[in-house]
Amino acid sequence: MLAWHFLAEDKRLGYNDGRLVEVGQTLECEGEPELCGNGMHGSARLIDAVHYARGPIVCRVKIEGDVIEDYNKICGRRRTVLWMLDATRILHEFACACAEDALALVEQPDERSVAGIAAKRSWLKGEITDKKLDSAWAAAWDASQNVAWVASAAAEAAAWAAVRSAARAASRAARDASWAAARAASWAARDAAQDAAWDKQNKRLTAMVMEAHEKEGD
Repeated sequence: MLAWHFLAEDKRLGYNDGRLVEVGQTLECEGEPELCGNGMHGSARLIDAVHYARGPIVCRVKIEGDVIEDYNKICGRRRTVLWMLDATRILHEFACACAEDALALVEQPDERSVAGIAAKRSWLKGEITDKKLDSAWAAAWDASQNVAWVASAAAEAAAWAAVRSAARAASRAARDASWAAARAASWAARDAAQDAAWDKQNKRLTAMVMEAHEKEGD
C-alpha cells in the first residue's frame, strides 16, 4: 500500500531504533505489527502524515506485510522508501497558507498576525533575519492570547504557529497551523467545514510536494 512518512533531518528512525533510511531500502520490524506499538508506519494522506512527523524529510513509501489500517495511519511489517524530499521550505509555506485561510474567516484579524505571516514569507526569501522573525513570532503569540471567540482564536493560533522560525520546527509549524485552520473553519461554519478544510489542505500540500519532487527529477 502506498503511503507517506516523515523522517527527522538526520534521516534516521526514531524510538531508539536509529537505522539510517535510504531511498530504495526496505526496512522490516521484529514481531507482529501493532498500530502505535510496533511496525513500520505511514499515512495514506499526506496531511495525516504531517501530524505524526518527527521532522521535515517527506518520504513516499510502500507498506507491506500484515497491513493494519486506521482512519489516519497504516502499519505493516515492511516499509520501502520510493523517494524522499527535504520539505522544510514547503512545510513553512504550507503553514503560512493555512494561517491565511484561517484569518480569512474572521472579519478583523489582528494586524500582528497578518504582519507575522508576511514576516515569515520575507524570512523564507532571506529578506529578514532570524531575530526579526522571532519578534514577529512573539507579536503573533500575543495576538493569539487576546481573542475570545473560538473561530477568531483558532485563526490567530494558526497565524502564530505559522510564524515559527527554526527550520527544524517546519513540521510542527505545518501541523499546528493546519489543525488550527481546520478548527477555525469548523467553528465558523458549524457543519462539515472541518473535513472540507482538511481535504483542501491535503490537496494543497500534496500538490506542493509532488511539484518539488518532479522538479528534482528534471
